[in-house]
Amino acid sequence: MKDQTDRQRERLDAHVFVCTTDRDSEYASCGAAGAEATLEAVKDWLRERDAFWTAVSVTETSCLGLCSEEGTAISIQPRNVWYSDVQPADVPALLESEFGPDAEQVGDERCEAEVDPN
Repeated sequence: MKDQTDRQRERLDAHVFVCTTDRDSEYASCGAAGAEATLEAVKDWLRERDAFWTAVSVTETSCLGLCSEEGTAISIQPRNVWYSDVQPADVPALLESEFGPDAEQVGDERCEAEVDPN
């Protein structure tokens, strides 16, 4: 076993998790709400800005606990931000708000500035 923590911290500034859970159940799932298209929209937006797998990692994941019929759940770490009901058309605005129009704010610790310690 190798601890790769330092290597990944040097390489990546953010990690986008996209739920693609698709289950046969009475409960909603992101997979049934267009998760694959949302995942591709995330990758495309980052690729267009040369930030995919350089500064931002994208991972298809199982349930993030926010599944709904209205869209996909996304979490961006280490910023500790969570979105639900994301549609592919929402991705550009969502990622621009997180990373800036050209992904120039990828390394910014947005959540630190917004958290009030009091």
